[in-house]
Amino acid sequence: MHVEVDQLKCVGSGQCVLLVPEVFDQDDDGIVELLDADPSPDYHDDVRESAAICPATAIRLAPR
Repeated sequence: MHVEVDQLKCVGSGQCVLLVPEVFDQDDDGIVELLDADPSPDYHDDVRESAAICPATAIRLAPR
């Protein structure tokens, strides 16, 4: 799995950070920061959930 984020679309809800802090973080303005674009399979389910619940659809997933 490969993860991409669109910081311009991010509204700073922080749901992704709550679900997978190993993959996502937020800057001082609350905008998503990607910590790991190719996360371990251990995190794939939570990353998929993060993408699904992102209110701004700022998280994109692609197969690796």
